Amino acid sequence: MIRHFLYVTGRYLLFLRQVFRRPEKWRLTIRQFFVEAGKLVIGSIPLTALISVFIGAVLVIQTANNMTSPMLPKMYIGYMTRESLILEFCSTMVCLILAGKIGSNISSEIGTMRITEQIDAMEMMGINSASYLVMPKILSTTLLNPLLTLMSFIMGLLGGYLIIALTGMIKISDYLDGIRFAFNGYYITYSLIKTAVFSFIISSVSAFYGYYAGGGSLGVGRSATTAIVVSSALILIFNLILTRIML
Repeated sequence: MIRHFLYVTGRYLLFLRQVFRRPEKWRLTIRQFFVEAGKLVIGSIPLTALISVFIGAVLVIQTANNMTSPMLPKMYIGYMTRESLILEFCSTMVCLILAGKIGSNISSEIGTMRITEQIDAMEMMGINSASYLVMPKILSTTLLNPLLTLMSFIMGLLGGYLIIALTGMIKISDYLDGIRFAFNGYYITYSLIKTAVFSFIISSVSAFYGYYAGGGSLGVGRSATTAIVVSSALILIFNLILTRIML
């Protein structure tokens, strides 16, 4: 098992070295960057927004139900919702969800190109297929997914606001006071850095398993499943590491 782990790790690092070699034409890479950004990042906005709104509402309800002491100011509901969203949900939980959506998309797309010999045709023409296919995906998700984190944060707070407005469980002014209370801007930076790291893991690992897929259509399905599982596990591991380092 250790031998297999070292083999896969070494192969992954060699794959990354091939991906980040200087591309033949930067113009094509930049154009593909915007194509992948639209497909992978912008295409994830509806799912991220929907989940964030409902999670924000659920956090408000759960926090309100657990703060039954009359000694605790109601503004702490907004405060704890804000902290929960920015520290964990908007980065870690959203990326775990995107590991399924983006990861399966990347792995299945590249895996299909591998089994249909499109990648082999590129290499026969002297094209660095790994760089051409994978680098724009990694760059677009790593650089732009942090914007999804900011949007998720805003939508989560909005979801909390809406559930309070609909149910009247606390005063809206108390909720807004809690959101503004003791705000630490560093937590935003911390969350954005985590999202960038997690996005790099999702895109590179998914591309790696798709690039070396084999065994026909069943092999593509296996590579997509493996990519999601491995990406999710690495996200949890690096979440612990980054939290210990940065907080």
